Amino acid sequence: MFYQLMRALMFQLDAEKAHHLGLKGLSLLELSGLSSVLYPKAESTPVKVMGIDFPNAVGLAAGLDKNGDYIEAMAGLGFGFVEIGTVTPRPQPGNPKPRLFRLPEAQAIINRMGFNNLGVEHLIEQVKAAEMDAVLGINIGKNFDTPVEKAVDDYLIGLNKVYAHADYVTINISSPNTPGLRSLQFGESLNQLLQQLKEQQAKLQQQTQRYVPMAVKVAPDLEDDEVEQLAQSFAQYEIDAVIATNTTMSRDGVMGVKNGDEAGGLSGRPVFVKSTEIVAKFKQALPESLPIIAAGGIMSGEDAQQKLDAGASLVQIYSGLIYQGPRLIADIVKTINTRT
Repeated sequence: MFYQLMRALMFQLDAEKAHHLGLKGLSLLELSGLSSVLYPKAESTPVKVMGIDFPNAVGLAAGLDKNGDYIEAMAGLGFGFVEIGTVTPRPQPGNPKPRLFRLPEAQAIINRMGFNNLGVEHLIEQVKAAEMDAVLGINIGKNFDTPVEKAVDDYLIGLNKVYAHADYVTINISSPNTPGLRSLQFGESLNQLLQQLKEQQAKLQQQTQRYVPMAVKVAPDLEDDEVEQLAQSFAQYEIDAVIATNTTMSRDGVMGVKNGDEAGGLSGRPVFVKSTEIVAKFKQALPESLPIIAAGGIMSGEDAQQKLDAGASLVQIYSGLIYQGPRLIADIVKTINTRT
């Protein structure tokens, strides 16, 4: 009831302003100790994925806390893991505003944020200062003005910077809001990127005496042959996990809806079926040992269970948190527990 009231008030505000106010509000709840009272954590079953012990299978998807400013507040809601970013080597403002749009009647969000963030150095300082029990993922990308043919340089900078501070690192090559980025999902560009990142991962493991798994986040807008090609590359270069999926460029489910024709990536309920199908296709194409983290349109515990049934080992939420509130986390955990 509390969240429904707050959501009604926040939805009267500009979406991006409400986003920042909401995060600050959750931070205040955590600091005051009220977060655990309003949103008690469900008893959960730990799960081991990528060699990491996750307190539960429910994570926060990247994009909500781009700079790592609210790590403790997010962990305090009961997430088993929190993924921050996408962060780039240098700070950048992102795309012009307005760039974030709610579509309440479709339980959807369109964003064209464009990797707006304060840079990797700021994020690392936030991580150092945070205290949390959840697993931490850091999602890295390239700066908008770095040519695609030199994108690997930015990813290597990001990997080098965050490696010592992350439980796992996500390579984001699937955002639709950075020109040319999705081209890195295919062919020789992908293979060169993965090869150099895996070589650097091995060097960092030697230097730190600690192995940090590396996941790759893919788009939902993939043909069957593209899934097969990606799966072959992920297996060849021994990528540690696939995150399926990012936002979609499709407008199925939002045609005629206010703001439904805005440019950017669509997330929330309309992407659920498509992203779940991609999970199932990767499950068929990937080696059994290569896990999938599912994201896209999860609005209930049953939705999350469908992702797991399709082949995922973990799930992530973002839009569902906006529309359903923090109680969604406990709902998912309880649903999963009753099925295991």
